[in-house]
Amino acid sequence: MTIHREGYRTIGIAALIFGVLNVLSFTFISAEMNWLSLSIFAVTLFILLFLISFFRIPERKLTINENQIICPADGKVVVIEERIDEEYFNDKRIQVSIFMSPANVHVNRNPVSGEVVYNKYHKGKYLVAWHPKSSTENERWSVAVKNDHGTILYKQIAGALAKRICNYTSVGEQVKQCEEYGFIKFGSRVDVLLPVGTKIDVALNQVVKGGVTVLASWS
Repeated sequence: MTIHREGYRTIGIAALIFGVLNVLSFTFISAEMNWLSLSIFAVTLFILLFLISFFRIPERKLTINENQIICPADGKVVVIEERIDEEYFNDKRIQVSIFMSPANVHVNRNPVSGEVVYNKYHKGKYLVAWHPKSSTENERWSVAVKNDHGTILYKQIAGALAKRICNYTSVGEQVKQCEEYGFIKFGSRVDVLLPVGTKIDVALNQVVKGGVTVLASWS
């Protein structure tokens, strides 16, 4: 397991606060209220370990198959439905949404290989990630990738806790399936918009792994 580069600063600050608070606590409080010093230690240690866990990148065998569309994120499938996309395609698409809790790995990976033909950041609200309007009203970052099979659009969507979306792609770039393309801090969701008729290989409420679980197959 390694730590994502987006976490270096956050974990460093948390470790400094952990050290300072506990030195002060055990120096000035523990003699009279040892239970309070131990409580401060336990709470701050939990927060530090949580942050380390949040920014983790676990070792895993990635699924590479040009005939398949791979899950871009860890989490749980919360939406599988047909809907009209008004951002890029302006026609009906199959939307598959993956909700990421703060406990999930938050590295986002390209579902397919191909050329980035659209990349746009949208300012917006911070509705809870499972809210039906979060796909269109929340802060989000959309990327469309085209290859010989077709074009798909995937969106990183901020939630009530997620306040920063990181995206590393640009229009014209050639991306590879399962390579990292972004990161969302502190819980959110990713929507994938697929052509109607695409074979969906996941089910509602299924727990999936980014870069591993097959989301769909090209028809």
